[in-house]
Amino acid sequence: MNTISTSRVEFKRPVWQNAVILTLGFWLSASLILDWVIMPSLYVSGMMTESSFATAGYTIFWNFNRVELLCAGLILTGVLALSKSQFKAIGRGIILATVMLAIALVDTYLLTPQMSAIGLQLNFFEVVSETPANMNLLHGAYWLLEVIKLAVGGTLFAWCWKQ
Repeated sequence: MNTISTSRVEFKRPVWQNAVILTLGFWLSASLILDWVIMPSLYVSGMMTESSFATAGYTIFWNFNRVELLCAGLILTGVLALSKSQFKAIGRGIILATVMLAIALVDTYLLTPQMSAIGLQLNFFEVVSETPANMNLLHGAYWLLEVIKLAVGGTLFAWCWKQ
């Protein structure tokens, strides 16, 4: 009676490969939400004209940058662990994961403190109506790093998914 058997297709991925894919998905989606939802909504609501915006921005990015560092460390660890198995072209994966870690380090220890220091208003009697020129330069560097991070992260995600 049991003439029709069900076939079962299973994907057998290493645990580290799943960890890298999930971490990249979380990190890249969180970056997109922060860059395209949270920060524009703060800008539109007028919070950037408030004197406490530099402190609030620093708090948001301080927390997010620490999460980014954890994600970058986990991704690099996963790619290094995968290099011990049978995966091909792992050298490119290690380079891409290292670039992701470098971007997280630059954001955490260079750009965020500098942008917060420039945006911090130390004289409470002076009204600042314009964004300093250095801030625009730092914002440009931040967006360039974000584009590179999304491109490199997307490439690494696709590479891990196809393996």
